[in-house]
Amino acid sequence: MILVYGLGRSGLGVLRFLKKRGLPARFYDDWPKEIEVQEALRLGFTPDWNLEGDYPEVVAAPGVPLSHPNLEALKARGTLILGEAELAYRLSSTPIIGITGTAGKTSTTLFTAHLLRGQGLKALEGGNVDPPLVSVVDEAEVVVAELSSFQLERIHVFRPRVAVLLNLGVDHLDRHGSVEAYHQAKLNLLKNLTPEDALVYNEGDPKVRRAALASPARLYPFTPGNSPRETNQRAALEATRAYLELLGRPLNTDLLEESLKTLPSPPHRFQIFARKGEVVFIDDSIATRTPSVAAALEAAPAPIAWILGGEDKGADLEPLRPLLSRVRVVLAIGRDGPKMAEALGGGVEVVVLPQADGRAALRQAVAEALKRLERGSVLLAPLAASFDQFRDYRDRAQAFREAVYALGGEPWIPSSS
Repeated sequence: MILVYGLGRSGLGVLRFLKKRGLPARFYDDWPKEIEVQEALRLGFTPDWNLEGDYPEVVAAPGVPLSHPNLEALKARGTLILGEAELAYRLSSTPIIGITGTAGKTSTTLFTAHLLRGQGLKALEGGNVDPPLVSVVDEAEVVVAELSSFQLERIHVFRPRVAVLLNLGVDHLDRHGSVEAYHQAKLNLLKNLTPEDALVYNEGDPKVRRAALASPARLYPFTPGNSPRETNQRAALEATRAYLELLGRPLNTDLLEESLKTLPSPPHRFQIFARKGEVVFIDDSIATRTPSVAAALEAAPAPIAWILGGEDKGADLEPLRPLLSRVRVVLAIGRDGPKMAEALGGGVEVVVLPQADGRAALRQAVAEALKRLERGSVLLAPLAASFDQFRDYRDRAQAFREAVYALGGEPWIPSSS
């Protein structure tokens, strides 16, 4: 009997995966949502609200830290804590390409799956990017998995045929406690590789290079490009080449050329989606790290009304201070927005939106921005996780768009000139 700890997108995906295989399980959630519990019951599973069962294995959702008292208690009883990626690997024979890094993993995942499809393979993406890995692993010839540190800290025998390590920066210090622990979680991607596997790595990152050179896998280095998109494209190209070579197939350069013309863009990554007069609205809800937010502040039309905040992940604010000259007002939302705005300094006006409800806070943020701007941009680049007020960054993005349209924003149509 398996316990699925945490419902939501990942946990419900795991229950569907187990049901398909006829495997028994029970479920538990710290903050159960009625709609999710009903879905789990409809699938034929029952809850264990007192955690009284004897479980050899628990599949814990990525949002549940390993240090959670309930997981600690289960481990003390001899339970092995797994994640979705470990479960998919153990119960499916589909080859996995695993992609991680502090920055660029969503784009690289989407690019790699796209390029492999262009070579005639039924490649599907999943994992940290929608949909859950367990939802697609049985449907593909090869699955391209975006893997976060939260997912990688709970793997044991998981072994991708191709591992892609993009970079090792600073993120999630609130969860991992130190940069070293965060990097170690990321490097779990490499720990089970063999000489039969491939490792695509960024040779421009010294920590990544050291880890790669210590691996027994076949090495496929790439060098960073002049932009994040170019870097991610290079990584995806090497991942595609590596997997085809494992299959004994050459890369079809004519098909590759066609695929490169139609590379997708990640959702909610610096998307100008609406305007009101001479003010444009930019959705960069996925920007939760300093480099991404810095790039957004550099690219957004000034003056900027910058919506900042959520659950602080230990962001480094120093690189953002030189960009505050482009900012007219900081609109601080969520649990840690006010604290982060204050720490920025820089003499920029700060408006604190104290509403506990995230949608109400974003409506007020848009209203405050429009009071102050006659031109420029309203930028959602929160530099923080969304879970204090929203289901995830997608839900936060949707709430921002709803607020903009409710306050008179009109869909933005790019100029064809």
